[in-house]
Amino acid sequence: MFNLIIAQAFNGLVLGMIYVLLAMSLTIVWGMMGIINFSHGLFFALGAYFAYTLVTVTGNFWLCLVIVPLAVGLIGMLIEYTLLRRLYSLSVLYQVLMTFGIAIAGQEVIILFYNPIGKSFYPPEVLSGAISIGGIFFPKYRIFVFIISAFLTFGMWLFIEKTKYGSIIRAGTEDSEMVNCVGINIPKIFLLIFGLAMAIAGFSGVLAAPIRGIEPYMGLVIMGICFAVVVIGGMGSFIGSIVGGLIAGMSQSLVTLIVPSASIVVIYLVMAVILLIRTRGLMGIRD
Repeated sequence: MFNLIIAQAFNGLVLGMIYVLLAMSLTIVWGMMGIINFSHGLFFALGAYFAYTLVTVTGNFWLCLVIVPLAVGLIGMLIEYTLLRRLYSLSVLYQVLMTFGIAIAGQEVIILFYNPIGKSFYPPEVLSGAISIGGIFFPKYRIFVFIISAFLTFGMWLFIEKTKYGSIIRAGTEDSEMVNCVGINIPKIFLLIFGLAMAIAGFSGVLAAPIRGIEPYMGLVIMGICFAVVVIGGMGSFIGSIVGGLIAGMSQSLVTLIVPSASIVVIYLVMAVILLIRTRGLMGIRD
C-alpha cells in the first residue's frame, strides 16, 4: 500500500507539472497583458492534435517538442494581432466573449478536420516502460515529463524575473503608456508574450497527449481545471501558478486512490476552501 501511495504521489507531481505549465502561461497573459483568456485550453488541444499529425506523418516524436510549440505560438500571435489587440481598451467582458468564442470555434474546426472520435498517442519507444527505484516502478515517460516541465518552468522564471525583456514586460503591465514614451513598442511586446504563452500551452498539450490521449473536448475540460489552478495559486502570481498546479495535481492523484469519480471535483473543492480562507488565492497579487 505504501508503494502504491508513493507511485500515485509521483503521478500527481507529473500531472501537477502539466497544470503548472498551463497555469503559468495563463498567468503570464493575465499578469502581463490583463487578458482573461478563455481560449487557452484550445491551444492545449491544438498542441496535442498537431503532435498527433506530425508523428503520424514523420514518426518522430522529438520533432513535436520543437515544431508544435512554434506553430501554436504563431497561431496565437495571429489571433492577438487580428482580434485581441482591438479589445485592450474595452471592458473585460468583450475579452471574455471573444476568447470563449475562439475556443468554441476552434473546437469545431478540430472536429471538422479530425472527427469527434478520440485518438491514441504513444510515447517514443525509448521512453516506454518503467524504471524500478526502491522496488517502486516509475514510468519512464512520466519521469521525462516531470524533468522537462521543471526545466521549462525554471527557464520562464529566469526570463521574467532576471532578464531585460522580462523587466520591460513587467513595466508595461504597470504603465504601458509610460513605457511607450521611452521608445519601447508595447504592442510588439504583448504580441510576443501572447505567442510565447500559447507556445507553452501547446507544448503542454504535446506532453499530456501520451498520458491522457487526445479528444476534441480536451481543451474545454482542461480550461476549467486551469482556471481553478490559477485561482488556487492566486491571479497574476507566477510562483502561485506553480504552487497551485502542484496542489491540484497531487490532490487529484491521491483522491483517485480512494474515490476515482471525485478526481476532478476535488480540485474545485480545494479552490473553494482556499478562497474561503484567502480571497486572492495563496499568493495572489490581484483580485
